[in-house]
Amino acid sequence: MRLMRITFKLYASLGDYLPADRRRGNELPLDVSEGATIAEVTAPFALPPKLVHLVLVNGHYVPPAERATRKLVEGDVLAIWPPIAGG
Repeated sequence: MRLMRITFKLYASLGDYLPADRRRGNELPLDVSEGATIAEVTAPFALPPKLVHLVLVNGHYVPPAERATRKLVEGDVLAIWPPIAGG
């Protein structure tokens, strides 16, 4: 199995799902299987689905229907935000 490196970023309250030593910067370099999908990368982190609101790969929005099949490539940056309330 070949591995590739991506950067995984979790913002706001989702940062609590990162290892304690990575929460301050909100990002974690990850070695994942070549061709891994967004869903496969996020599964080990047990993110509550209702908190996975905005998903971006390299700054481009990925709709919920594509997250189980959207494959990542070497060097991708996967960023996830929870719903944000404000006014």
